Amino acid sequence: MPNQHTHKTKVNSEKTNPAKKFDAKSFLKTLPASPGVYRMLDASNTVIYVGKAKNLKNRVASYFLKSVDSPKTKVLVSKIATMETTVTHTENEALLLENNLIKTLKPRYNVLYRDDKSYPYIYLSSQEKFPRLSIFRGKQHNKGDYFGPYPGAGAVRETLNLLQKIFPVRQCDNQFFKNRSRPCLQYQIKRCTGPCTGMVSEEDYAFDVHHAKLFLSGKSNEVVNELVAKMEQTAAKQDYEKAAVLRDQIIHLRQILEKQYIHTDAGDVDVIAVSVQNGLGCIQVITIRGGRSLGSKAFYPKLKNIFDEQSMSQVLLDTFIPQYYLSSQHVIPPEIIITEPLSDTDLIQQVLTEQINHKVVIKYSVRGFRQRWLDMAQQNANQSLLQYINSKETLLQRFDNLQSALQLDELPIRLECFDISHSSGESTVASCVVMTTQGFSKSDYRRFNIKGVVAGDDYAAMKQALMRRYQRVKKGEAKQPDILLIDGGKGQVKQAEEVMQELQLNDILLIGITKGEGRKACFDTLYLAKTHTQVRLPADSAALHLIQQCRDEAHRFAISGHRAQRQKTRNTSVLEQIPGLGPKRRQQVLKQFGGLQEVARAGVEDIASVHGISEKLAQLIYDAFHTE
Repeated sequence: MPNQHTHKTKVNSEKTNPAKKFDAKSFLKTLPASPGVYRMLDASNTVIYVGKAKNLKNRVASYFLKSVDSPKTKVLVSKIATMETTVTHTENEALLLENNLIKTLKPRYNVLYRDDKSYPYIYLSSQEKFPRLSIFRGKQHNKGDYFGPYPGAGAVRETLNLLQKIFPVRQCDNQFFKNRSRPCLQYQIKRCTGPCTGMVSEEDYAFDVHHAKLFLSGKSNEVVNELVAKMEQTAAKQDYEKAAVLRDQIIHLRQILEKQYIHTDAGDVDVIAVSVQNGLGCIQVITIRGGRSLGSKAFYPKLKNIFDEQSMSQVLLDTFIPQYYLSSQHVIPPEIIITEPLSDTDLIQQVLTEQINHKVVIKYSVRGFRQRWLDMAQQNANQSLLQYINSKETLLQRFDNLQSALQLDELPIRLECFDISHSSGESTVASCVVMTTQGFSKSDYRRFNIKGVVAGDDYAAMKQALMRRYQRVKKGEAKQPDILLIDGGKGQVKQAEEVMQELQLNDILLIGITKGEGRKACFDTLYLAKTHTQVRLPADSAALHLIQQCRDEAHRFAISGHRAQRQKTRNTSVLEQIPGLGPKRRQQVLKQFGGLQEVARAGVEDIASVHGISEKLAQLIYDAFHTE
């Protein structure tokens, strides 16, 4: 490996070209179906709108539908030059991050709430016979309990709304409460027990107040356990209607309990993660100021001749951190958290400390919410790099490099790649993915459930899938690719040759791609059917990176299809596929969250809070719902 100190790295963030129209179609292809925050920027790179989403892909896509008739939305969309996203772990985190960004950036098209002078609290009064829950700001001179602070009024109102469904403690003001002759609408919809007109005894009301206080004090697991026990008792008595009410209470409680790390008391911190894939790198910086996350920014460094991805990550950090912080435009925080150690951490800490005249600490081994920040930064770095790799400019450059590397007469515009996936021969599935100069064409993807071949015979499985696919191409029912990629070596390519010869499709270039030494991407080898030769392209070859990207997508698509087929065959639930999660623990998880849907939306820490579920097992449960 070359000496890392000889590489020149120029750190640039992607800049917007004012003359270009925003390519929404290409951008939407790269978005995940995950919760998060999106930012719309105009031609001057100014954020004009910030929004949150439970599902980023669906929410952002809604802005670009032809059926949109809102004049404000049309104007907003017409001014978009680029968009940025930050993926969060849960929907609650997205809500809090959106709140922070709106206050900090004050985007033109957002409604700005003038409530950022102080953080709001939830206040439980104590001087009345029937205490009241309410939102509170300012000096805490009234008798009672204060819970908080919360990052914004929206978060408090949402919490109060959810609490009202679980613990029917009144939230009306005292003047309204004292002048009632009959219960109000809140009583009718079961959001209040009607203490204003004596519909509930003082003792029963105090019981609800006690549970609300216990919950807001952080002893929520005790409340959940009591509700679970009561739900089991009512279900045993066949009082299913009441059991369903208790189940809903558990669900609402779990929604409030979702842990978030968008707002803490950690002060000023920068969190930096690196993602490297297919010869390209991305550095993601999450900015924490005053304990509040202010969003993230992606940078795409230019770095060549680094063959090992791990070495590339360290070189990127070594060069990025001094350039980023020693420029006049970036504030140096007291704490910087990174994904891996630098080659000389002490030296860089010393230089940054001298530059700012206060101690600067660079950490890479962290725990708790700092590790959560680091995980979020890594997730967003991976997502940003995926968007960058799939941008039109990057793809066109890679297709051009592919033409040069393979010495083709014309630019290839359509690639198809096949892969096989199975578990010891069970539920064999073949995948076909399609890539064009516009990116992956997912509407053209196909899966083939392989039947009638010997279990584990990859050659026969590949031949069957290719025959089924290219019979349709021969009939004109599908487009013919310029290049057919096979995940495999000489044997798999031979199957493709036999199919093409039988169907007389002789103008398709056949290429096999095999893993190299140690399964490292830089040692991948190509097998060209036309010349029956093996070719190893340079590790920094854009042509190789394009082929690897297509191969990896075919592998992902094959595995997801195989898993779905295997689960269908076994007729089992998602939880039953998780190793280490037995029947008792499955029941415990489902009871604690009130159902499978709520387990799916929970974060790792929320799942780990269930008795008997370790953090490692919680991660496996989370991955089962969020990883294809």
